[in-house]
Amino acid sequence: MRPDDTTVVRGDLLLQAVEGMDRPLFVLDEDWRFTYVNPAGARVLDREVGDLVGRDIWVEFPEAVGGPFESLYRAVRRTGRADGTEAWFGPLGKWFRADAFLTDAGLVVSYDDVTERRRAVDERVAAVAAREQAVAEAGQAARDAEEAGRHLMLLGDINLAMTSTLEADEAVGRFAARVVPLLADWCLVSVVDAHGTRRDAGRAHRDPALVEAMHRYADARVATNDRTAPVPVALRDGRPVIIPELQEHHFRTMITSDESREALAPLAPSAVATFPLTARGEVFGALTLVNGAERGAHTPEELRTAEIASRRAALALDNARLALASQQVAERLQMSLLSPPVQPDSLELAVRYRPATQGVSIGGDWYDAFLQPDGHTVLVIGDVMGHDIEAAAAMGQVKTLVRGIAYDRQEAPAALLSRVDHALVGLAVPAMATALVCRVEQEEAERAAGVRRLHWASAGHPDPMLLLPDGRVLDLAVDVGPPLGIGWLGARSDGVADLPDGGTLVLFTDGLFERRRVPLDEGRDRVRALLARSAGLSLDELCDRLLEEMLGEGVEDDVAVLAVRAHPSGADRPAGAGPELVPPLVAPPG
Repeated sequence: MRPDDTTVVRGDLLLQAVEGMDRPLFVLDEDWRFTYVNPAGARVLDREVGDLVGRDIWVEFPEAVGGPFESLYRAVRRTGRADGTEAWFGPLGKWFRADAFLTDAGLVVSYDDVTERRRAVDERVAAVAAREQAVAEAGQAARDAEEAGRHLMLLGDINLAMTSTLEADEAVGRFAARVVPLLADWCLVSVVDAHGTRRDAGRAHRDPALVEAMHRYADARVATNDRTAPVPVALRDGRPVIIPELQEHHFRTMITSDESREALAPLAPSAVATFPLTARGEVFGALTLVNGAERGAHTPEELRTAEIASRRAALALDNARLALASQQVAERLQMSLLSPPVQPDSLELAVRYRPATQGVSIGGDWYDAFLQPDGHTVLVIGDVMGHDIEAAAAMGQVKTLVRGIAYDRQEAPAALLSRVDHALVGLAVPAMATALVCRVEQEEAERAAGVRRLHWASAGHPDPMLLLPDGRVLDLAVDVGPPLGIGWLGARSDGVADLPDGGTLVLFTDGLFERRRVPLDEGRDRVRALLARSAGLSLDELCDRLLEEMLGEGVEDDVAVLAVRAHPSGADRPAGAGPELVPPLVAPPG
């Protein structure tokens, strides 16, 4: 209400409307004094009407000085244009919407308490922001999980790739190819040999256009790296060297020649991370991961995965080195046990051994040929179960046992195999083996007829084949007994056949014809057909052709072949058969 009732008459209809409305309203004169406050305004301002009218607004509400409401009031009074604002008023702890316009009676201000509306809006905004944050966090979590899954798959892939070969360079090449591009734009894997010589055996780049430049730099960097470059430091100290952002002094250690500088320029490295390949306290090399400027520094996840991958790669290289050393020992042992066969005057013998090229190459296959004191020839071929140095050692024991038992006894091969079987069990030789023993005999009547008599028996071993001079091929089948090493007490069977002059007896192990997902009969049919086509070849040519066409480049199992060709007795030994090789104290046959 106004103190000057002559200006505003109480019964005025407009005044009654303003007095009764729910929206707060007040009027300020030119000196910023309240000249009117309606009841709603007084309630909101928490004052009585009489306490405000005639009082200076800035004195009554000093907190408004310098705030948005003062700015609004002064702007409207200065410009004469109506305006409004919405702001927080601290003394009342509320949000207000104020609208002001200029009249002849003064500056009229109406306002509303919009605290609840603002709270609702803020809550909606907060809820939307929370939902957006949750969606963003879920998306990031999904991306992180996907990235972690890829890293986990990478580690498994590295294990599989590197443990499936014993060739160090091949394993390192596979390692590099799998690291890029998941962990870096490009990488180099250095290996150090037993003499301390370093070379980059593994190289990979995500951009095919830069592969040649990478090779040029890799070829040059080993000879030109300074001792403070990342790789020498990692090899020397056995710790990672992480450079998130390459600086000029880093480049000076990495490139100390014009050649390496020119090679590195198109690669434009920006970040480098080098990890030593360490296993069992020995450093085998280093993995260098390089990013360009676009990709930037390696992430913590990439670095963690790279460190784990480096340890696994080093362990795989160490295992491959140990396995290769063991294999080489087994190879030397096995080859020392595969002695050259005898060469009786009228018999020509040829032998072949081919280790496996897939998996563990050394197995227990063996061949043997020796003369008994009476001049008869004993042929042996067998396969000790296993594919390692233990199998090779067991093969040596079995071979020696067969020789010792068979040397001076005129007994059937079946009886010989039974005694070998019982000896293996009785002597606790840890071996199980298949074997085929064949004795080649020739008495006077057989010599006159131009034939020899074959007596053979099999302990779980594939049947031999006989190539006749006319090109026909016979399977020399006999009832196959159980393998050696089980102490079989049942009977074993002997087979008998004639070997004519010019005929060729071929003994072989199952690696020659057994293939995965190929029926055994089909494999033997191939051997039979190949022998028929090889009737005119020399014995060495026949053996070579057998291995070449039956095995090709990939050998799943080791293979032994023993071939015997009969020449007429009493005639000169053919030149192609090589010299006669007969030990002393052996009587001529007949």
